Amino acid sequence: MKKVMDDLDYVVLYAEKLKKNKDLFEQQKRLVEDQIKASSSLFKNSFGKDFKKGARKYLKEVGLTN
Repeated sequence: MKKVMDDLDYVVLYAEKLKKNKDLFEQQKRLVEDQIKASSSLFKNSFGKDFKKGARKYLKEVGLTN
């Protein structure tokens, strides 16, 4: 009987594939770095230079924090 994979099994499988395939690793690394840059730009544009303060204010306004 074949074992059903859970979330951790998929994480281990993905990590093994990244370890074996340097090109795949580099591609995924660039993807993550680009996402970080895009998120940073979005937050700075949405909330100004002090985006932590602006984000906290916004979260309070929409009722997600007290």
